[in-house]
Amino acid sequence: MIELDGSVGEGGGQILRTALGLSLVTGSPFRIANVRAGRERPGLMRQHLTAVEAATKVGDARVTGAGIGSMELTFEPKAVRPGRYSFAVGTAGSTTLVLQTVLPALLTASGSSTLELSGGTHNPFAPPFDFIDRVFLPIVRRMGPQVRAHLERPGFYPAGGGRFTVEVEPVRTLSPIEILERGDIVERRATAIVAGVPESVAERELRVVERKLGWDPSCLVKTVLPPAFGPGNVLMLEVHSSVVGELCTGFGERDVRAEGVAHHAIDEMRHYLGSQVPVGVHLADQLLIPVAMAGAGAFRTMPLSRHARTNVDVVNRFLQVDVAVSEEPNRSCVVKFGVE
Repeated sequence: MIELDGSVGEGGGQILRTALGLSLVTGSPFRIANVRAGRERPGLMRQHLTAVEAATKVGDARVTGAGIGSMELTFEPKAVRPGRYSFAVGTAGSTTLVLQTVLPALLTASGSSTLELSGGTHNPFAPPFDFIDRVFLPIVRRMGPQVRAHLERPGFYPAGGGRFTVEVEPVRTLSPIEILERGDIVERRATAIVAGVPESVAERELRVVERKLGWDPSCLVKTVLPPAFGPGNVLMLEVHSSVVGELCTGFGERDVRAEGVAHHAIDEMRHYLGSQVPVGVHLADQLLIPVAMAGAGAFRTMPLSRHARTNVDVVNRFLQVDVAVSEEPNRSCVVKFGVE
């Protein structure tokens, strides 16, 4: 039984999600205490409980402590069962974080799977659907599995109500991958989405992008959804090279001007472009588990966040893989994976 302390490192829900995912991959049971002790409202919240329930179904697991507000949890998986699953987070809880929990085990399962997830698809506390679909999954497919995602309905914070499906064709083992150079940017796109929000909000955001980043008007996309999908507003800035992509977001909030939303996303994109690294900070978080599962590989990214370093610590508890992080003089680092 692997013993984990949920208060260490960033002290949030990622420790739990990573442990659940790797427990399914390895078949190793674990016990975690002090769940989300570093948060203002500690213990399991609705979206974390949905991740536990999803992992329980996929792994035919025995669980104790799975309740709202619980600070301790024991998880004992039996065997990963591929198949058709439907998971509902409720309100705007993140569906992509639930996917993050169960996807690793399904990538190397004994058969194909189809997942339907409903809840929040675009909120400021998790990777939006578009990041998973257009930045993360293309790299997963290069490692062997064929994974396709389809957005049926967006769900914005705080209302939620979104839905997407994911189809997984697994492989026996993941192929190692190295992403050390970015290459030239070959595609840029800025997408401003509004639902139940004045169309002028999207137009103002895109004007700031055009002025501050100098992107051609042909790269700017305005999407106006029916009011029933809202209220919601998100600006997504996207770049792709022949090797890798990055997507930075700004989310509309009450009392935050459209220009402020745009500046948030622009600052993040400028930081990524100026760093010259191929893998952005959020993608680095997402890649840690699949590259570790492959047993070898490497990627260059910006200095690891506390969130990512906590993730590395949990990976090391479950997998017999050496994860080495070497800092470079230009404020980047290389994360290398190898079998111990």
